Amino acid sequence: MSRVICKFILSSSIPATHLRFASLCTAASRVSRMAAQPSSSSPSPSSPSPSAAIDFLTLCHRLKATKRAGWVKRGVQEPESIADHMYRMGLMALIASDNPSINREKCIKMAIVHDIAEAIVGDITPSDGVPKEEKSRREQEALQKMCELLGGGERAQEIKELWMEYEDNSSMEAKVVKDFDKVEMILQALEYETEQGKDLEEFFESTAGKFQTDLGKAWALEIASRRKKH
Repeated sequence: MSRVICKFILSSSIPATHLRFASLCTAASRVSRMAAQPSSSSPSPSSPSPSAAIDFLTLCHRLKATKRAGWVKRGVQEPESIADHMYRMGLMALIASDNPSINREKCIKMAIVHDIAEAIVGDITPSDGVPKEEKSRREQEALQKMCELLGGGERAQEIKELWMEYEDNSSMEAKVVKDFDKVEMILQALEYETEQGKDLEEFFESTAGKFQTDLGKAWALEIASRRKKH
């Protein structure tokens, strides 16, 4: 509205003193617009500071450097890392068929954070003899430290909630991602069997009958079918 008023003043035949007022009006309008625009140099309340973000990402480098323990213990050569595993799970969520009852974007996010605590605690497997409750306690403690490192806020809270939802298997998205976790493992097992001549039957047996969704069951069946051909 201020721009309309100023335009009217400038286009009218009025004294010079009034023109000075019009100039001030235009300047005030410009300042008002500038104040309304958010600063691009400062992060929003939901975003971590640059320092916190880089600290967090540096810690997450361990996910790229830490090899999946199950493959290491079976003598697999150049085994995948934790990050490798989560990345392909993210791709699974990305390419999965649409389902109106499932939030695909949430599945993608959950896939890339579900093992994030392993950046601190490492890849704890059943053969390590750590009780399930103790494993969960260690991971929750590690997750809390990582969220604090990120500076708290909405992003850290989102990571924590996604991780807990997955851990508790409390939603359809969690069930889908848990199936992706098993599908990715047996697909990787098949690849190692094919490439390195390994017998990794135990990984297939450990997942048999444990898939919770039609999608997980269909993909697991396809992998099993391909394994029979080798």
